[in-house]
Amino acid sequence: MPDTPATAAILVIGDEILSGRTQDTNTNHIAKTLAVLGVDLKEARVVGDDQDEIVAAVNALRDRYDYVFTTGGIGPTHDDITADAIAAAFGVEIDYHPEALAMLAARYKPGEFNDMRKRMARVPLGAELVKNSVSTAPGFKIGNVYVMAGVPMVMRAMMEAIAPTLRHGAPVLSTTISVEAGEGKIAEGLARTQRDHQTVAIGSYPFYRDDKFGVQLVVRGRDGAEVEAAARAIEAMLVELAVSHARVTTQ
Repeated sequence: MPDTPATAAILVIGDEILSGRTQDTNTNHIAKTLAVLGVDLKEARVVGDDQDEIVAAVNALRDRYDYVFTTGGIGPTHDDITADAIAAAFGVEIDYHPEALAMLAARYKPGEFNDMRKRMARVPLGAELVKNSVSTAPGFKIGNVYVMAGVPMVMRAMMEAIAPTLRHGAPVLSTTISVEAGEGKIAEGLARTQRDHQTVAIGSYPFYRDDKFGVQLVVRGRDGAEVEAAARAIEAMLVELAVSHARVTTQ
């Protein structure tokens, strides 16, 4: 097992995300998948359907991280420009992939596999196909960039196919403590706990419900014993402050 975890970034592509018309759920799913695999997700970006912006983002991210996962823009319509943009980013030509053409042709009735549907078989030269068990039309991988569909169900199928090929590390574990107090009351003790437990990350996420302020404290790390020790230290601090709390989830 590598000492240094693999790193990753997500690039969400689509005007519909930036306009607010469509809610991005893919980032959440990819992030959770990578956490289980022990891959550190370091960054997520959203860009519109603009080839220059996609090229710039892909090149910036692939140079910085071990893996880049893109979602969106590989369908049959005129605004699906991701495949062309990825080809431009890598400086290669794009063409119909014979295997992809054959798979798609078999999916449609005679006469229905038109030129626009054939667009889904276009991939950058040198790319490998990513299986799509939901709707056949494949994603693809070139270099360290994995290009997936934007439709959540299809993206999840592609991510399932990709996951076994990634470099796995120790999974990220987390414990959540729900606190019935505002952040200001516990901030000093929380900072002290973080200083004493530097091998884990402690996050503080406030909420407001039932006319009361509260906060969820999340301890994350790869060493289960260290995560547990930090969680117990937080609980001891909360008891000392007479703050009501409960450990609500452990992953």
